Amino acid sequence: MSKIVSASEAAAKIQDEQVVSVSSSSGLGCPDLVLQAIGARFEAEGHPRNLTTLHPIAAGDMYGIKGVDHIARDGLLRRILAGSYPSGPSSLEMPEIWKMVVENRVEAYNVPSGILFDMHRDVAARRPGVLTKVGLGTFVDPMREGCAMNAAAAEFPVVSRQEFGGETWLHFPNIVPNVAILRATTADEHGNLTYEHEGAYLGGLEQAIAVRNHGGLVIAQVKRVTARGSLRPHDVRVPGHLVDLIVIDADQKQTTETQYDPAISGEIIRPLPSFSIPQLSVEKVLARRAAMELQAGQTANLGFGISAMVPRILLEEGHPDQVTWAIEQGAVGGIPLTGFAFGCASNADGFVPSPQQFTYFQGGGFDVSFLSFMEVDTEGNVNVSKLGKKPYLTAGCGGFVDIVAHAPKIVFSGYFEAGAQMSLDETGLTITKPGKFSKMVAAVEHVTFSGQRSREQGQDVLYITERCVMRLTETGLEAIEIMPGIQPERDIVAASQGRVRISKDAVEMPLALLSDGPMGLTL
Repeated sequence: MSKIVSASEAAAKIQDEQVVSVSSSSGLGCPDLVLQAIGARFEAEGHPRNLTTLHPIAAGDMYGIKGVDHIARDGLLRRILAGSYPSGPSSLEMPEIWKMVVENRVEAYNVPSGILFDMHRDVAARRPGVLTKVGLGTFVDPMREGCAMNAAAAEFPVVSRQEFGGETWLHFPNIVPNVAILRATTADEHGNLTYEHEGAYLGGLEQAIAVRNHGGLVIAQVKRVTARGSLRPHDVRVPGHLVDLIVIDADQKQTTETQYDPAISGEIIRPLPSFSIPQLSVEKVLARRAAMELQAGQTANLGFGISAMVPRILLEEGHPDQVTWAIEQGAVGGIPLTGFAFGCASNADGFVPSPQQFTYFQGGGFDVSFLSFMEVDTEGNVNVSKLGKKPYLTAGCGGFVDIVAHAPKIVFSGYFEAGAQMSLDETGLTITKPGKFSKMVAAVEHVTFSGQRSREQGQDVLYITERCVMRLTETGLEAIEIMPGIQPERDIVAASQGRVRISKDAVEMPLALLSDGPMGLTL
């Protein structure tokens, strides 16, 4: 009996009150056609109703792949747990899922991506839920928000503190998924799935096993179908005995605004000159200073934003292969991409399934992580996950909390002030007009990174801004390097209302950072 069905036929199999797990990372690997069919069925029939959905990374974006917005409807969606949510600039309309969150129309939780993958593995093995130290001291901790994004979610906690073996842990009880919706490139007639055009494997196998082990339904959206027996066994990432239904979408995009790029899926190797080198800018200066923290032979993790530019700095400096990059979607090595294609890499050495990549991150096996910040407070806490005034400008925590939990070294990059006007040349950086407000605040709105826990663990933490480099000390933030052209008392101390102090041993940041050509970086 054929497993191939239409998207609407697959959507018809989903029942009211079920828990649906969706494999996706924004536009990367998003089974958009199936999600669209679920929303269309609800509009026509009023079913399925009161779904709970699990999104270990994120489903959809604000740039053409609606993803979760297809099902963001009153009556259809009752509860959502996601590592990230669609995000974009304030010039675009707020996504429907965010409207539901801020209007308290859905129980919404922001759960770190690695923990969500852990939850799938533990429920699959029928273990008693996830016991972890990831998130202690942050918004994940029930001593703070406990992952809840609104009042509706706060009424139904998904995490508690537990004492075990003389230590404090966070416990996430099992949530059993009834349906998994995956995406791959090719399925054979039996349902064996290969990912040859995908930029990552994500966590489809773990999600399928979690559902199968509890008697549920696994739906796979693919680009094409081939005869049974025609796929190489080593290429099959999800075996057919785990897959119930196959939906074909010949036009599925590889990732946001990318129909198909064979370099993203590792089918060709791009010549290094084909990668763009950023022009001199404040952000490039920050990325250059971050790159100075690297040593040859290290493995480094990258986050979105300014930090994603660091590999291009090494490329410009002639060191493209001296550092191995590892990103949460699963790519290892190569050149991680920026902009809409973030989460993908060209010329990767390999692809690790996201759940295994997060196990690596949570245990701190890498050397350094380069991340961004929205705001930093006097305790060294960092917020990247919540912006109350315009919430959809941030996607949430994603894998950030997993990555920083045991990272030996963390380099945060961001602007000291919001909206300041600056003049930049090869002699220095001058503040020509103060910003609207400082990013150095008394207390962050959301604790995505805990300065106190970091100090307890002895992590090496730097904060790189256009005005100075700060280090997290026992007594708060201390500027240890000053950008040429910056007036420390005016542009740092006064601009932060005294929240940042100048080290008595502070030195000037290298003028080479401001060079229009390569800076002469050695690793």
